[in-house]
Amino acid sequence: MRSWLRHHAQSLAGALRRLVREPLGSALNALVIGVALALPLGAFVTVATIERWVPSAATEPEMSVFLDLDAARADVDRIQAELAKLPGVRELRFVPKDKALAEIGKTEGLADIVGALKRNPLPDAFVLRLAPDAVADEAAERARRIGRVAKVQLDAAWVQRLQALLAVGRAAAGVLAVLLGVGLVAATFNTIRLQLATRRDEIEVSRLVGATEAWIRRPFLYSGAVQGLLGAAVAVAIVVGATYYLAPFLGRLASLYGAEARPALPSLEAWVTTVMGAAILGWMGAFMSVSVHLRDAR
Repeated sequence: MRSWLRHHAQSLAGALRRLVREPLGSALNALVIGVALALPLGAFVTVATIERWVPSAATEPEMSVFLDLDAARADVDRIQAELAKLPGVRELRFVPKDKALAEIGKTEGLADIVGALKRNPLPDAFVLRLAPDAVADEAAERARRIGRVAKVQLDAAWVQRLQALLAVGRAAAGVLAVLLGVGLVAATFNTIRLQLATRRDEIEVSRLVGATEAWIRRPFLYSGAVQGLLGAAVAVAIVVGATYYLAPFLGRLASLYGAEARPALPSLEAWVTTVMGAAILGWMGAFMSVSVHLRDAR
């Protein structure tokens, strides 16, 4: 047991020494792996950050109902009663046209325009908030059939479209992560294959003196795992650096929409999972490369 542990420690130390002896090649390998891993990580961070921009209340369907310009008070009361009967209505709020015009007049640059109007061009309106599980399209269609209703608009439709796009983005990032994970295995496979070529004589001597395949394979497995770890460290540095570099620009963009943009960096557990996953993929690439070499050398 002690000999087995000693050989593991020697294999790890040997892998680290080889990296130190070839700093340029090791750095380039880590950079290639890091850039490959940073792409799906950056995609996941981007999707998570955009999700924070979507107000939590907007996930509930919201519907605006605009009345005819000449709708009377009796029409308003009747329409309000009918809207309250729609399925899934959680909140119903009446917005008088005079109040709507006054709110527009408070907007910078529009006060003079509103003051010059001879009549109010805005209609009375109702704003309905529906339950999340409500069928918003059905409620909108029933609202359109109410007399003296001029227009019905689903204000949360854009949120639903954005969420659908974000779902596509998450799926695409997942596919990209799988593809680049395969690429990491292939890159490690080729790197270890080159190491095997330079140490062919050493491997043959080891086999002649009775070394097992596990004993021969072990140093290369550590080399592959260490390469994966270094690549993951580079990927984490790239994503964190890019996120904080872009944060001020995203903040200014979000402020134009009245939102607050905070970078949605992964949790510590997600970072650890990424690093360990990269090490495992590097180990797999090394295992495949050594196994192919030993099979061909028989």
